[in-house]
Amino acid sequence: MTKLENFLKSNKDRQIWTISKDQSVMQALILMSEKNIGAIIIIDNNDFPIGIFSERDYARKVILKGKNSKDTLLDEVMTKELITVTRDFKIDQCMGLMTEHRIRHLPILEDKKIVGIISIGDVLKIMIKEQKELIDHLQRFITS
Repeated sequence: MTKLENFLKSNKDRQIWTISKDQSVMQALILMSEKNIGAIIIIDNNDFPIGIFSERDYARKVILKGKNSKDTLLDEVMTKELITVTRDFKIDQCMGLMTEHRIRHLPILEDKKIVGIISIGDVLKIMIKEQKELIDHLQRFITS
């Protein structure tokens, strides 16, 4: 099973998008739309990750509560229980965490700094590729 170390190496040019907890929901939504991402990491003044804001947070904590996106700060509505992983986590461990906590994004930390983020889509793509490789290997083994 692939480790996140390999994922980070193969995605080394991937940008990590962050925003301050003091920014508005609207500012986060604009950035998320521009970058075509479903969640953004919230950082404090020392660039330390303190939360995440996702499309799900927007729907449940802003829209359904009747809050104004321009006036509501991310600090009010972000998910503060940030679940993170490190480089040595395996893809199946990430899937387990995502399933258990019903989340779609996992920040990857090293020395309390963000070095990457992996989404459920990334995890599925890797798992499907690994399954296909295993099936191909087994088919070659059986037919030889």
